Amino acid sequence: MRYAYAISGALLVGGAAATLALQPPTAAQTAQNEPAAMAAAAPRPGAPLSFADLVARLQPAVVNISTKQTVKVQPQANPFQGTPFQDFFGGGGGGQEPNAPPVTRQAQSLGSGFLISADGYVVTNNHVVAPGARGATVDLITVTLPNRKEYKAKLIGRDQASDLALLKIDGVNLPFVKFGDSTKTRVGDWIVAIGNPFGIGSTVTAGIVSALHRSTGQGGAYDRFIQTDAAINQGNSGGPMFDLNGNVIGINSQIFSQSGGNIGIGFAIPAEEAKPIIDTLMKGASVQRGYLGVRMQPLSEDDGVALGLPKGRGELINRVEPGGPAEKAGVKTGDIVLKVNGRDVTVDETLSYLVANVKPGEAIRLDVNRDGRNLALNAIAGTRPSEDALTAAAGGGSDDSAVPDSGGKGADQAVMSATLGLDVTELTADIRRSLQLEPSTTGVVIVSANPSSDAAQKGLQRGDVIMSVNRQPVTTVADMARAVNQAKTAGREAVLLFVQRGRNPGIFIAVRFSK
Repeated sequence: MRYAYAISGALLVGGAAATLALQPPTAAQTAQNEPAAMAAAAPRPGAPLSFADLVARLQPAVVNISTKQTVKVQPQANPFQGTPFQDFFGGGGGGQEPNAPPVTRQAQSLGSGFLISADGYVVTNNHVVAPGARGATVDLITVTLPNRKEYKAKLIGRDQASDLALLKIDGVNLPFVKFGDSTKTRVGDWIVAIGNPFGIGSTVTAGIVSALHRSTGQGGAYDRFIQTDAAINQGNSGGPMFDLNGNVIGINSQIFSQSGGNIGIGFAIPAEEAKPIIDTLMKGASVQRGYLGVRMQPLSEDDGVALGLPKGRGELINRVEPGGPAEKAGVKTGDIVLKVNGRDVTVDETLSYLVANVKPGEAIRLDVNRDGRNLALNAIAGTRPSEDALTAAAGGGSDDSAVPDSGGKGADQAVMSATLGLDVTELTADIRRSLQLEPSTTGVVIVSANPSSDAAQKGLQRGDVIMSVNRQPVTTVADMARAVNQAKTAGREAVLLFVQRGRNPGIFIAVRFSK
Protein backbone atom coordinates (compact mmCIF):
# COMPACT_ATOMS: atom_id res chain seq x y z
CA MET A 1 0.00 0.00 0.00
CA ARG A 2 0.97 3.61 -0.42
CA TYR A 3 0.55 5.87 2.49
CA ALA A 4 1.75 9.44 1.97
CA TYR A 5 0.43 6.35 2.37
CA ALA A 6 -1.23 4.08 -0.29
CA ILE A 7 -4.56 2.89 -1.21
CA SER A 8 -5.39 -0.47 -2.64
CA GLY A 9 -7.71 -3.25 -1.75
CA ALA A 10 -11.36 -3.71 -2.69
CA LEU A 11 -13.91 -5.70 -4.59
CA LEU A 12 -16.43 -3.97 -6.82
CA VAL A 13 -19.98 -5.22 -6.42
CA GLY A 14 -23.21 -3.51 -7.27
CA GLY A 15 -23.42 -0.50 -9.53
CA ALA A 16 -25.77 0.64 -12.25
CA ALA A 17 -26.39 -2.48 -14.28
CA ALA A 18 -29.78 -1.14 -15.39
CA THR A 19 -28.12 1.91 -16.88
CA LEU A 20 -25.92 -0.32 -19.01
CA ALA A 21 -28.77 -2.56 -20.08
CA LEU A 22 -30.84 0.37 -21.34
CA GLN A 23 -28.15 1.54 -23.77
CA PRO A 24 -29.12 0.54 -27.32
CA PRO A 25 -26.38 -1.72 -28.68
CA THR A 26 -26.43 0.02 -32.02
CA ALA A 27 -26.44 3.61 -30.73
CA ALA A 28 -23.38 5.79 -31.24
CA GLN A 29 -21.25 5.48 -28.13
CA THR A 30 -20.47 8.73 -26.31
CA ALA A 31 -18.62 9.51 -23.12
CA GLN A 32 -20.63 9.21 -19.92
CA ASN A 33 -19.56 12.78 -19.14
CA GLU A 34 -20.23 14.28 -22.57
CA PRO A 35 -21.24 17.97 -22.04
CA ALA A 36 -24.66 17.53 -23.61
CA ALA A 37 -25.42 14.58 -21.36
CA MET A 38 -24.06 16.31 -18.29
CA ALA A 39 -26.20 19.43 -18.73
CA ALA A 40 -29.15 17.85 -16.96
CA ALA A 41 -27.07 15.87 -14.47
CA ALA A 42 -24.59 18.47 -13.20
CA PRO A 43 -25.62 20.18 -9.95
CA ARG A 44 -25.92 23.92 -9.81
CA PRO A 45 -22.99 25.96 -8.44
CA GLY A 46 -22.71 26.01 -4.69
CA ALA A 47 -23.60 23.24 -2.27
CA PRO A 48 -25.75 20.77 -4.26
CA LEU A 49 -28.90 19.28 -2.80
CA SER A 50 -27.88 15.88 -4.15
CA PHE A 51 -25.14 14.20 -6.17
CA ALA A 52 -27.46 11.38 -7.22
CA ASP A 53 -27.93 12.31 -10.89
CA LEU A 54 -24.21 12.96 -11.28
CA VAL A 55 -23.28 9.62 -9.71
CA ALA A 56 -25.85 7.67 -11.76
CA ARG A 57 -24.21 9.02 -14.88
CA LEU A 58 -20.58 8.42 -13.88
CA GLN A 59 -20.55 5.30 -11.71
CA PRO A 60 -20.88 2.78 -14.58
CA ALA A 61 -17.43 3.76 -15.87
CA VAL A 62 -15.64 3.07 -12.55
CA VAL A 63 -14.32 -0.48 -12.21
CA ASN A 64 -12.76 -2.85 -9.72
CA ILE A 65 -9.27 -4.17 -10.45
CA SER A 66 -7.82 -7.28 -8.84
CA THR A 67 -4.62 -9.25 -9.40
CA LYS A 68 -3.45 -12.76 -8.64
CA GLN A 69 0.23 -13.00 -7.85
CA THR A 70 2.80 -15.71 -7.18
CA VAL A 71 5.31 -15.04 -4.44
CA LYS A 72 8.35 -17.18 -3.66
CA VAL A 73 9.47 -17.00 -0.05
CA GLN A 74 12.38 -18.70 1.68
CA PRO A 75 11.08 -20.97 4.45
CA GLN A 76 12.22 -20.20 7.97
CA ALA A 77 14.35 -22.75 9.76
CA ASN A 78 12.92 -24.49 12.82
CA PRO A 79 13.69 -22.07 15.70
CA PHE A 80 14.02 -25.03 18.10
CA GLN A 81 16.49 -27.02 15.98
CA GLY A 82 19.78 -27.64 17.76
CA THR A 83 18.40 -26.59 21.16
CA PRO A 84 16.98 -28.48 24.16
CA PHE A 85 13.51 -27.62 22.82
CA GLN A 86 14.15 -29.87 19.80
CA ASP A 87 13.72 -33.08 21.82
CA PHE A 88 10.82 -31.62 23.79
CA PHE A 89 8.91 -30.99 20.56
CA GLY A 90 9.55 -34.43 19.09
CA GLY A 91 12.84 -33.85 17.33
CA GLY A 92 11.81 -30.55 15.80
CA GLY A 93 9.25 -31.99 13.45
CA GLY A 94 7.72 -29.56 10.99
CA GLY A 95 10.91 -27.51 10.63
CA GLN A 96 12.61 -26.79 7.35
CA GLU A 97 16.04 -27.94 6.25
CA PRO A 98 18.60 -25.09 6.14
CA ASN A 99 18.87 -25.36 2.34
CA ALA A 100 15.20 -26.00 1.64
CA PRO A 101 13.93 -24.60 -1.69
CA PRO A 102 11.68 -21.50 -1.73
CA VAL A 103 7.99 -21.98 -1.05
CA THR A 104 5.52 -20.66 -3.65
CA ARG A 105 2.50 -18.83 -2.27
CA GLN A 106 -0.43 -16.99 -3.79
CA ALA A 107 -1.29 -13.36 -3.13
CA GLN A 108 -3.66 -10.75 -4.51
CA SER A 109 -4.15 -7.01 -4.67
CA LEU A 110 -7.36 -5.05 -5.04
CA GLY A 111 -8.04 -1.50 -6.19
CA SER A 112 -10.04 0.75 -8.49
CA GLY A 113 -9.84 2.16 -11.99
CA PHE A 114 -11.93 3.80 -14.69
CA LEU A 115 -12.65 3.30 -18.37
CA ILE A 116 -11.49 6.05 -20.75
CA SER A 117 -12.69 4.54 -24.04
CA ALA A 118 -15.61 2.51 -25.36
CA ASP A 119 -13.23 -0.24 -26.51
CA GLY A 120 -11.84 -0.92 -23.05
CA TYR A 121 -8.82 1.16 -22.05
CA VAL A 122 -8.65 1.39 -18.24
CA VAL A 123 -6.61 3.81 -16.10
CA THR A 124 -5.41 2.87 -12.61
CA ASN A 125 -2.46 3.28 -10.26
CA ASN A 126 0.75 1.39 -10.92
CA HIS A 127 0.83 0.07 -7.36
CA VAL A 128 -2.56 -1.62 -7.90
CA VAL A 129 -1.19 -3.88 -10.65
CA ALA A 130 2.52 -4.06 -9.74
CA PRO A 131 4.07 -7.04 -7.92
CA GLY A 132 3.41 -6.63 -4.23
CA ALA A 133 6.73 -8.01 -2.99
CA ARG A 134 10.25 -8.69 -4.14
CA GLY A 135 10.30 -11.84 -6.23
CA ALA A 136 6.56 -11.74 -6.88
CA THR A 137 5.02 -12.07 -10.35
CA VAL A 138 1.60 -10.90 -11.48
CA ASP A 139 -0.18 -13.85 -13.11
CA LEU A 140 -3.62 -12.35 -13.79
CA ILE A 141 -5.30 -8.95 -13.80
CA THR A 142 -9.09 -8.91 -13.66
CA VAL A 143 -11.34 -5.91 -14.31
CA THR A 144 -14.88 -6.11 -12.94
CA LEU A 145 -17.58 -3.70 -14.14
CA PRO A 146 -20.44 -2.48 -11.92
CA ASN A 147 -22.73 -5.03 -13.59
CA ARG A 148 -20.34 -7.70 -12.22
CA LYS A 149 -19.11 -8.71 -15.65
CA GLU A 150 -15.45 -9.71 -15.46
CA TYR A 151 -12.74 -9.20 -18.05
CA LYS A 152 -9.17 -10.47 -18.21
CA ALA A 153 -7.03 -7.35 -18.60
CA LYS A 154 -3.80 -6.83 -20.52
CA LEU A 155 -1.18 -4.49 -19.10
CA ILE A 156 -0.46 -1.96 -21.85
CA GLY A 157 2.09 0.02 -19.86
CA ARG A 158 2.93 1.36 -16.44
CA ASP A 159 5.01 4.21 -15.09
CA GLN A 160 6.40 3.79 -11.61
CA ALA A 161 7.49 7.40 -11.16
CA SER A 162 3.98 8.80 -11.62
CA ASP A 163 2.26 5.69 -10.17
CA LEU A 164 0.09 5.29 -13.27
CA ALA A 165 -0.82 2.24 -15.33
CA LEU A 166 -2.92 1.57 -18.43
CA LEU A 167 -4.86 -1.65 -18.97
CA LYS A 168 -6.93 -2.97 -21.89
CA ILE A 169 -9.96 -5.23 -21.85
CA ASP A 170 -11.75 -6.64 -24.87
CA GLY A 171 -15.13 -4.96 -25.04
CA VAL A 172 -17.35 -2.75 -27.17
CA ASN A 173 -19.81 0.02 -26.31
CA LEU A 174 -18.41 0.23 -22.80
CA PRO A 175 -19.26 3.22 -20.57
CA PHE A 176 -16.30 5.58 -20.25
CA VAL A 177 -15.35 9.02 -18.97
CA LYS A 178 -12.94 11.73 -20.11
CA PHE A 179 -10.20 13.73 -18.44
CA GLY A 180 -10.96 17.34 -17.58
CA ASP A 181 -8.75 20.38 -17.05
CA SER A 182 -7.39 20.23 -13.52
CA THR A 183 -5.58 23.55 -13.95
CA LYS A 184 -8.95 25.26 -13.47
CA THR A 185 -9.54 23.50 -10.14
CA ARG A 186 -9.63 25.79 -7.13
CA VAL A 187 -9.29 25.15 -3.41
CA GLY A 188 -12.81 24.86 -2.04
CA ASP A 189 -14.35 23.31 -5.17
CA TRP A 190 -16.69 20.38 -4.63
CA ILE A 191 -15.44 16.97 -5.84
CA VAL A 192 -16.86 13.43 -5.96
CA ALA A 193 -14.69 10.31 -5.57
CA ILE A 194 -15.81 6.85 -6.68
CA GLY A 195 -13.95 3.67 -5.79
CA ASN A 196 -14.01 0.36 -3.97
CA PRO A 197 -12.71 0.75 -0.41
CA PHE A 198 -12.04 -2.20 1.88
CA GLY A 199 -13.66 -4.68 -0.50
CA ILE A 200 -17.21 -3.58 0.33
CA GLY A 201 -18.20 -2.55 -3.21
CA SER A 202 -18.58 0.55 -5.31
CA THR A 203 -18.66 3.54 -2.98
CA VAL A 204 -19.21 7.25 -3.58
CA THR A 205 -17.80 9.97 -1.33
CA ALA A 206 -17.85 13.74 -1.69
CA GLY A 207 -15.83 16.61 -0.32
CA ILE A 208 -13.90 19.65 -1.37
CA VAL A 209 -10.46 20.35 -2.75
CA SER A 210 -8.39 21.06 0.37
CA ALA A 211 -5.13 22.08 -1.34
CA LEU A 212 -3.40 22.16 -4.72
CA HIS A 213 0.19 21.36 -5.68
CA ARG A 214 0.60 19.44 -2.44
CA SER A 215 4.02 17.78 -2.03
CA THR A 216 4.15 14.52 -0.06
CA GLY A 217 7.95 14.48 0.12
CA GLN A 218 8.56 11.76 -2.47
CA GLY A 219 10.35 14.05 -4.91
CA GLY A 220 10.40 13.61 -8.67
CA ALA A 221 8.35 15.02 -11.50
CA TYR A 222 4.97 14.14 -10.03
CA ASP A 223 5.14 15.06 -6.37
CA ARG A 224 2.29 17.59 -6.76
CA PHE A 225 -1.13 16.34 -5.73
CA ILE A 226 -4.68 17.56 -5.31
CA GLN A 227 -5.56 17.18 -1.63
CA THR A 228 -9.14 16.46 -0.60
CA ASP A 229 -11.18 15.81 2.53
CA ALA A 230 -13.46 13.35 0.70
CA ALA A 231 -13.25 9.91 2.33
CA ILE A 232 -10.41 8.06 0.55
CA ASN A 233 -9.46 4.64 1.92
CA GLN A 234 -7.59 1.48 1.05
CA GLY A 235 -9.13 0.27 -2.18
CA ASN A 236 -9.78 3.72 -3.64
CA SER A 237 -6.39 3.64 -5.39
CA GLY A 238 -6.77 4.27 -9.10
CA GLY A 239 -10.33 5.55 -8.83
CA PRO A 240 -11.38 8.86 -10.37
CA MET A 241 -11.91 12.24 -8.72
CA PHE A 242 -14.69 14.13 -10.52
CA ASP A 243 -15.59 17.79 -10.54
CA LEU A 244 -19.27 18.74 -10.58
CA ASN A 245 -19.27 18.83 -14.37
CA GLY A 246 -18.39 15.14 -14.39
CA ASN A 247 -14.81 15.63 -15.57
CA VAL A 248 -11.97 13.48 -14.20
CA ILE A 249 -9.67 16.03 -12.59
CA GLY A 250 -7.62 13.56 -10.56
CA ILE A 251 -6.75 9.94 -9.85
CA ASN A 252 -6.97 8.99 -6.17
CA SER A 253 -3.66 7.46 -5.16
CA GLN A 254 -2.57 8.12 -1.58
CA ILE A 255 -3.79 8.83 1.91
CA PHE A 256 -2.14 10.28 4.97
CA SER A 257 -3.13 8.13 7.91
CA GLN A 258 -1.69 6.75 11.12
CA SER A 259 -4.36 4.07 11.33
CA GLY A 260 -4.79 2.99 7.70
CA GLY A 261 -8.24 4.58 7.52
CA ASN A 262 -9.48 7.92 6.30
CA ILE A 263 -8.75 10.98 8.43
CA GLY A 264 -9.74 13.52 5.80
CA ILE A 265 -6.38 13.85 4.04
CA GLY A 266 -6.31 12.16 0.66
CA PHE A 267 -4.27 12.86 -2.46
CA ALA A 268 -5.02 12.56 -6.17
CA ILE A 269 -2.74 12.78 -9.21
CA PRO A 270 -3.89 15.86 -11.19
CA ALA A 271 -5.35 15.19 -14.63
CA GLU A 272 -2.97 17.75 -16.15
CA GLU A 273 -0.07 15.45 -15.23
CA ALA A 274 -1.79 12.09 -15.68
CA LYS A 275 -3.27 12.52 -19.17
CA PRO A 276 0.02 13.09 -21.07
CA ILE A 277 1.47 9.98 -19.42
CA ILE A 278 -1.58 7.87 -20.26
CA ASP A 279 -1.43 9.14 -23.85
CA THR A 280 2.24 8.11 -24.01
CA LEU A 281 1.53 4.64 -22.60
CA MET A 282 -1.34 4.20 -25.05
CA LYS A 283 1.15 4.72 -27.89
CA GLY A 284 3.36 1.96 -26.49
CA ALA A 285 6.13 4.41 -25.56
CA SER A 286 7.92 4.97 -22.26
CA VAL A 287 7.94 8.26 -20.38
CA GLN A 288 11.26 10.15 -20.57
CA ARG A 289 12.28 12.65 -17.89
CA GLY A 290 15.17 15.00 -17.30
CA TYR A 291 18.01 14.03 -14.96
CA LEU A 292 20.89 15.92 -13.34
CA GLY A 293 22.65 13.19 -11.40
CA VAL A 294 22.52 14.69 -7.91
CA ARG A 295 21.13 13.88 -4.50
CA MET A 296 19.50 16.78 -2.76
CA GLN A 297 17.79 17.73 0.46
CA PRO A 298 15.43 20.61 1.33
CA LEU A 299 16.95 23.71 2.84
CA SER A 300 15.63 23.80 6.42
CA GLU A 301 15.32 26.90 8.57
CA ASP A 302 18.48 25.96 10.45
CA ASP A 303 20.31 25.34 7.16
CA GLY A 304 19.38 28.87 6.14
CA VAL A 305 20.67 30.22 9.46
CA ALA A 306 23.96 28.37 9.01
CA LEU A 307 24.41 29.62 5.44
CA GLY A 308 22.88 33.08 5.79
CA LEU A 309 20.12 32.37 3.25
CA PRO A 310 16.38 33.17 3.33
CA LYS A 311 13.93 30.51 4.50
CA GLY A 312 11.92 28.46 1.99
CA ARG A 313 14.13 28.83 -1.08
CA GLY A 314 16.61 26.42 -2.60
CA GLU A 315 17.80 22.87 -2.07
CA LEU A 316 21.15 21.56 -0.90
CA ILE A 317 23.19 19.21 -3.08
CA ASN A 318 24.59 16.46 -0.87
CA ARG A 319 26.02 14.27 -3.64
CA VAL A 320 27.03 14.76 -7.27
CA GLU A 321 27.09 11.54 -9.31
CA PRO A 322 30.45 11.06 -11.09
CA GLY A 323 30.20 11.65 -14.83
CA GLY A 324 26.60 12.91 -14.64
CA PRO A 325 25.16 16.07 -16.19
CA ALA A 326 25.56 18.02 -12.94
CA GLU A 327 29.24 17.19 -12.54
CA LYS A 328 29.88 18.14 -16.18
CA ALA A 329 28.17 21.48 -15.52
CA GLY A 330 30.36 22.17 -12.50
CA VAL A 331 27.86 21.51 -9.70
CA LYS A 332 29.57 20.65 -6.40
CA THR A 333 28.49 19.04 -3.16
CA GLY A 334 27.19 21.75 -0.85
CA ASP A 335 25.86 24.01 -3.61
CA ILE A 336 22.40 25.45 -2.99
CA VAL A 337 20.32 25.43 -6.16
CA LEU A 338 18.05 28.48 -6.10
CA LYS A 339 16.53 28.47 -9.59
CA VAL A 340 16.04 26.12 -12.54
CA ASN A 341 15.55 27.85 -15.87
CA GLY A 342 14.51 31.00 -14.02
CA ARG A 343 11.94 29.28 -11.78
CA ASP A 344 12.49 29.45 -8.03
CA VAL A 345 13.19 26.18 -6.23
CA THR A 346 10.61 26.07 -3.44
CA VAL A 347 8.65 23.59 -1.36
CA ASP A 348 5.95 23.48 -4.06
CA GLU A 349 8.38 23.40 -7.00
CA THR A 350 11.28 21.24 -5.87
CA LEU A 351 14.53 20.77 -7.74
CA SER A 352 13.62 17.20 -8.71
CA TYR A 353 10.19 18.33 -9.93
CA LEU A 354 11.60 21.12 -12.10
CA VAL A 355 14.43 19.02 -13.56
CA ALA A 356 12.34 15.91 -14.19
CA ASN A 357 9.92 17.98 -16.28
CA VAL A 358 12.74 19.05 -18.63
CA LYS A 359 13.09 16.84 -21.71
CA PRO A 360 16.33 14.85 -21.94
CA GLY A 361 18.84 16.67 -24.11
CA GLU A 362 17.51 20.13 -23.35
CA ALA A 363 19.57 22.85 -21.68
CA ILE A 364 19.11 23.60 -17.97
CA ARG A 365 20.27 26.87 -16.41
CA LEU A 366 21.00 26.48 -12.71
CA ASP A 367 21.32 29.48 -10.39
CA VAL A 368 23.31 28.29 -7.39
CA ASN A 369 24.77 29.76 -4.23
CA ARG A 370 28.26 28.53 -3.35
CA ASP A 371 30.00 29.79 -0.24
CA GLY A 372 27.86 32.93 -0.29
CA ARG A 373 28.47 33.65 -3.99
CA ASN A 374 25.76 33.35 -6.65
CA LEU A 375 26.75 31.45 -9.80
CA ALA A 376 25.01 30.52 -13.05
CA LEU A 377 25.76 27.02 -14.36
CA ASN A 378 24.58 25.42 -17.59
CA ALA A 379 23.79 21.71 -17.84
CA ILE A 380 22.31 19.39 -20.45
CA ALA A 381 19.55 17.19 -19.04
CA GLY A 382 20.22 13.47 -19.10
CA THR A 383 17.59 10.73 -19.05
CA ARG A 384 16.27 9.85 -15.61
CA PRO A 385 16.98 6.17 -14.74
CA SER A 386 14.26 3.83 -13.57
CA GLU A 387 12.90 4.25 -10.05
CA ASP A 388 14.31 0.84 -9.10
CA ALA A 389 17.78 1.97 -10.13
CA LEU A 390 17.43 5.26 -8.24
CA THR A 391 16.23 3.62 -5.03
CA ALA A 392 18.70 0.73 -5.00
CA ALA A 393 19.92 0.17 -1.47
CA ALA A 394 23.22 1.82 -0.62
CA GLY A 395 25.35 1.05 2.42
CA GLY A 396 24.37 -0.38 5.75
CA GLY A 397 25.17 -0.49 9.40
CA SER A 398 28.56 -0.22 11.05
CA ASP A 399 30.43 -1.33 14.14
CA ASP A 400 31.66 1.55 16.28
CA SER A 401 33.72 -0.63 18.63
CA ALA A 402 36.98 0.92 17.36
CA VAL A 403 35.83 4.46 18.19
CA PRO A 404 37.63 5.55 21.39
CA ASP A 405 35.65 6.43 24.49
CA SER A 406 36.93 10.00 24.40
CA GLY A 407 38.09 12.32 21.67
CA GLY A 408 40.76 14.95 21.44
CA LYS A 409 41.84 17.09 24.37
CA GLY A 410 42.74 20.72 24.75
CA ALA A 411 41.27 23.96 23.45
CA ASP A 412 40.00 22.60 20.13
CA GLN A 413 37.96 19.84 21.76
CA ALA A 414 36.71 22.34 24.34
CA VAL A 415 35.29 24.43 21.46
CA MET A 416 33.47 21.38 20.11
CA SER A 417 32.04 20.43 23.48
CA ALA A 418 30.96 23.94 24.48
CA THR A 419 29.63 25.07 21.10
CA LEU A 420 28.13 21.94 19.54
CA GLY A 421 27.95 19.47 22.43
CA LEU A 422 30.11 17.01 20.48
CA ASP A 423 33.18 15.01 21.45
CA VAL A 424 35.08 14.19 18.23
CA THR A 425 38.34 12.55 17.20
CA GLU A 426 40.39 11.98 14.06
CA LEU A 427 39.36 9.19 11.68
CA THR A 428 42.09 6.53 11.85
CA ALA A 429 42.49 3.46 9.64
CA ASP A 430 41.18 1.20 12.43
CA ILE A 431 38.10 3.37 12.99
CA ARG A 432 37.48 3.60 9.23
CA ARG A 433 37.63 -0.18 8.95
CA SER A 434 35.38 -0.71 11.98
CA LEU A 435 32.76 1.71 10.59
CA GLN A 436 32.87 -0.10 7.22
CA LEU A 437 33.79 3.10 5.41
CA GLU A 438 35.43 3.42 2.04
CA PRO A 439 39.22 3.77 2.32
CA SER A 440 38.97 7.23 0.75
CA THR A 441 36.58 8.56 3.44
CA THR A 442 37.99 11.52 5.37
CA GLY A 443 36.70 13.56 8.31
CA VAL A 444 36.37 13.43 12.07
CA VAL A 445 34.28 10.88 13.91
CA ILE A 446 31.82 11.58 16.72
CA VAL A 447 32.77 9.93 20.00
CA SER A 448 29.71 11.17 21.90
CA ALA A 449 26.95 13.76 21.71
CA ASN A 450 25.52 15.66 24.65
CA PRO A 451 21.86 14.51 24.85
CA SER A 452 20.69 18.08 25.44
CA SER A 453 22.55 19.47 22.41
CA ASP A 454 20.91 20.37 19.12
CA ALA A 455 23.24 17.88 17.41
CA ALA A 456 21.96 14.97 19.49
CA GLN A 457 18.34 16.03 19.08
CA LYS A 458 18.84 15.96 15.31
CA GLY A 459 20.09 12.40 15.45
CA LEU A 460 23.88 12.72 15.42
CA GLN A 461 25.43 9.85 17.31
CA ARG A 462 28.63 7.96 18.12
CA GLY A 463 30.29 6.66 14.94
CA ASP A 464 28.93 9.34 12.60
CA VAL A 465 31.63 10.94 10.45
CA ILE A 466 31.66 14.72 9.97
CA MET A 467 33.27 15.36 6.59
CA SER A 468 32.86 19.13 6.29
CA VAL A 469 31.74 22.20 8.24
CA ASN A 470 30.08 24.97 6.21
CA ARG A 471 31.44 23.20 3.11
CA GLN A 472 35.03 23.33 4.39
CA PRO A 473 36.58 19.82 4.51
CA VAL A 474 37.74 18.79 7.98
CA THR A 475 40.20 16.01 8.82
CA THR A 476 41.27 17.03 12.33
CA VAL A 477 39.65 18.36 15.48
CA ALA A 478 41.59 21.59 14.90
CA ASP A 479 40.06 21.93 11.41
CA MET A 480 36.58 21.62 12.83
CA ALA A 481 37.23 24.05 15.70
CA ARG A 482 38.61 26.59 13.23
CA ALA A 483 35.50 26.36 11.00
CA VAL A 484 33.18 26.70 14.00
CA ASN A 485 35.06 29.76 15.28
CA GLN A 486 34.87 31.37 11.82
CA ALA A 487 31.08 30.91 11.84
CA LYS A 488 30.79 32.45 15.31
CA THR A 489 32.97 35.41 14.27
CA ALA A 490 30.70 35.95 11.25
CA GLY A 491 27.70 36.19 13.58
CA ARG A 492 26.15 32.85 12.62
CA GLU A 493 24.09 30.86 15.09
CA ALA A 494 24.63 27.46 13.47
CA VAL A 495 26.99 25.50 11.24
CA LEU A 496 26.18 23.18 8.36
CA LEU A 497 27.73 19.73 8.87
CA PHE A 498 28.06 17.12 6.14
CA VAL A 499 27.60 13.81 7.95
CA GLN A 500 27.97 10.21 6.81
CA ARG A 501 26.84 7.09 8.67
CA GLY A 502 28.38 3.82 7.53
CA ARG A 503 28.26 3.58 3.74
CA ASN A 504 24.97 5.41 3.48
CA PRO A 505 24.96 8.62 1.41
CA GLY A 506 26.02 11.67 3.39
CA ILE A 507 23.54 14.39 4.30
CA PHE A 508 23.78 18.02 5.39
CA ILE A 509 22.59 18.77 8.92
CA ALA A 510 22.52 22.30 10.33
CA VAL A 511 23.43 22.29 14.03
CA ARG A 512 22.72 25.29 16.23
CA PHE A 513 25.26 26.47 18.76
CA SER A 514 24.65 25.73 22.42
CA LYS A 515 23.56 28.73 24.45
